[in-house]
Amino acid sequence: MSAKITGQAHRLRIYIGESDRYHHQALYHAIVLEARKRGLAGATVVRGIEGFGPSKRIHTANMLDLSADLPILIEIIDSEEYLTPFIAVLDGMMTSGLITVDPVNIVHYGAGGRAGADKPAND
Repeated sequence: MSAKITGQAHRLRIYIGESDRYHHQALYHAIVLEARKRGLAGATVVRGIEGFGPSKRIHTANMLDLSADLPILIEIIDSEEYLTPFIAVLDGMMTSGLITVDPVNIVHYGAGGRAGADKPAND
């Protein structure tokens, strides 16, 4: 069992479109599955309501202009030793999108984390 994550870590942000695919499944889902398989601390997928990328085309959830390709943000926070090899994996999964990494300070990493629960989880 590895140590509980505390202090300095890195935040990996992956910006893609909802319609992006990887091996016949949603790319965001494939990324989450791969992150879990590789033992990363966790992943969160957020669906945006509006945005644009290199094409400059607006993707929006506006009812008058329903988009089938809303922005998706996948966020993973972990140590650099876990994220660096994962970024290389992402390179093979993504044909477009944006990946950013920035330092973060972890203040609290709740029960059920890598080191196991200190107290019972409420979920």
